[in-house]
This record gives sequence, structure tokens and C-alpha cells, in this order.
Amino acid sequence: MLTTWLREMRANFLVLSVVLVMIGGAAAWNDGSFKLLLFLVTLFGVTAAHISVNLFNEYSDWRTGVDSKTVRTPFSGGSGNLQAGFLKPSQVRIAAWVALTAAFLTGLWLMRVSGWPVLVLMAAGGCVTVFYTDYLTKLMLGEFASGITLGSLVVIGTYYVQTGTFTYGIICASIPPGLLTMGLLFLNEFPDVEADRYGGRKHLVIVLGRKKAAYVYVILLLAVYSVIILSAFTGTNPKGLLLGLLTLPFATAASYRTVRYHEDFNMMVPALGMNVIVVLATDFLMALGYVIG
Repeated sequence: MLTTWLREMRANFLVLSVVLVMIGGAAAWNDGSFKLLLFLVTLFGVTAAHISVNLFNEYSDWRTGVDSKTVRTPFSGGSGNLQAGFLKPSQVRIAAWVALTAAFLTGLWLMRVSGWPVLVLMAAGGCVTVFYTDYLTKLMLGEFASGITLGSLVVIGTYYVQTGTFTYGIICASIPPGLLTMGLLFLNEFPDVEADRYGGRKHLVIVLGRKKAAYVYVILLLAVYSVIILSAFTGTNPKGLLLGLLTLPFATAASYRTVRYHEDFNMMVPALGMNVIVVLATDFLMALGYVIG
């Protein structure tokens, strides 16, 4: 049962929450302000919110029939637990609300300790969590909303909880993680175009078509590395952030495979895997860059 629930929560993707919080915490440490308890509480709240997003998405995909039509890969297409009867839809829905409530209560405590801006960040994340699958994905806002909330705002929010302030540097540093989260979701949509269209969704890959979307993915990655370079060489952030460039070979390989094989799902799977490496490793290396910077 534990294995089933871990698969349902997409536990392997929860590493994203960890590395995002690490960036904000490392940036605060670099600026001389780090509180371990606040870091751990923030990590718990962000992870709970991420679990909630995944569970709401699984429940919605079952309800709309998307998962019965999708091409399942190790990186996309859902867990398949509901279709196989391993869990009941009501169980998943309740678990999603429990996780969201845990994230909400954690946010209230952090707001009391650190200040009211936490409430604004929490409200943005909560709205995306609840409305993402049924509304935002049908308005071509899903990728953008995910990049902002499960990317940039996590970095900024973690930093604010630690320091009680926002800086131009942390805002700039939050842009690459936001773009990377957007790119993670964006590429994972390639195998699901037909299934998502059947479920009434209207995301960017559906609107653009896979060929144009492949080049948009390349542009997203170029933007990630460009911001890192500019941020480091203009003195906005430590040059240690340039460690993020170490993932360029994986990004290049993922880009090449996406552009060439965007219509061939079997050939696309390695690109999805390399994209996960790019996202998680770049975020981690940025955090490490702050520590040594």
C-alpha cells in the first residue's frame, strides 16, 4: 500500500520541491541569514502542496478519462493506480485535500513568524493547486502558472521566510527555476496531446503543435542559461551560480532529440528523462553555487 501511495503522489518528482527550497535557503545563507527550523518547516509545506497538486491532477485525469487515453511513460501519463483499481477515487480526492490543508496550516505558521507576504505567496500557490487541472490547463495557463508557483515563488518565498525581505538578486535567481519547472511540464505534455485534447485541455503543445512546441522548448532552455550567465556576470548573484551550466550537455541532448523526434514517442522518452536531469540538477547546482559563492 505504501508503494502504491508513493506512486500516486509521484514521489520521485517531489525532489523538485526539495531543490527549489534549497535554492532559497542557500541564497539566504549566502546573505548571512539562515534558520534551520524555518527551512525544514518551509520544506514540509512546499512538499505537502506539491503532493496535493499531484493528487488533484491524478483525480481529475481519472474523472475526465484522460489517463485511459494517454500514452504512459516513466515521466508522464499518471500513475495508473485508479485505472487498475489499486486506489479509490474518493481516497485520492480526500488525500489531496488533506495534503493541501497541511500546506495551508504550515503557511499560516510561517506567516505568523515571518510576515504577511507569506499569505500572498500561499494564496497564489493554493489557487493554482485547486484550479490547475480543471481550469488553467484549458486556458493555456497551466505551464506558466506551474512555473511561477512551483518554481519562482518557492525560491522567493523560502528566501523571504529566512530573511524577511525580497531582493533583486533572489528575484533574478528565481527565473531559471521557474522556466525549468515550466519546461518540465511542457515536455511531458508531448506524449499526451491526444489524450489531453480528449479531456478538454488546451495547453501550449496542443495549440502550437509538436513541431513548433519543440523549438519553444529549446528557447526555454536557452533562456534558463542566459539568465544564469547574466545574473552571475553582472554581479547580481554570486558567480557560483555558473555551476548550473554543467547541465548544458544534457540540455543540448534533450533539445536535439525533442526537435528531431517530437512525433516519435519511443524516441522522445530519453529526452523526457534528460529533461528531468536538467531541471533537478540545474536547481541543485544553483543552490550549491550560492553555498560556495
